[in-house]
Amino acid sequence: MPGWDSYRAVYGAELRAAAREFSDHGWPLAEATPTTIHLVTGSTFDVFEVPAAIGRVLCAHLRDSGSVVPVAATPTGSWWFPVATGATLPAELAAAPGVTLHTGGATVLAPPSEVPDGWVHWRVAPALTGYRVPAADMILPTAAAVVRWRAGRHPGAQRPAGAVAVGTRS
Repeated sequence: MPGWDSYRAVYGAELRAAAREFSDHGWPLAEATPTTIHLVTGSTFDVFEVPAAIGRVLCAHLRDSGSVVPVAATPTGSWWFPVATGATLPAELAAAPGVTLHTGGATVLAPPSEVPDGWVHWRVAPALTGYRVPAADMILPTAAAVVRWRAGRHPGAQRPAGAVAVGTRS
């Protein structure tokens, strides 16, 4: 395409634009690399990170309650939610595999960062919420309920066999 030097030039502009947008809305940044943006936790927000399977169910519960919160997904199978600072993980969440609360200056990869496995991307962009960060007590109790629900399920079971549509091929 004439006028574009390369994919890297276009992608670099996208990263710079995203970094500027975060900065304009008071989301603190760490030094970026040519392919990543890092947000810093602890002053404006913390980041609650869960495995994608928990994140999907958590988002469904939030959506059902009419709540819209920013959510990012990573190519390594985790989803993260920015939350207001100052929370601590309840014991049942702290004990759950893959569940982390990033606080006090920790950095997280932000969209549209590119890593060897793929892209960090928004599932729900913060612009849709006006860059408002939800209170942790809005997210953590629901996440704990999801962890309890998943623990009570049989491994690998997705839904009862009666709920699966079965047909014949023609």
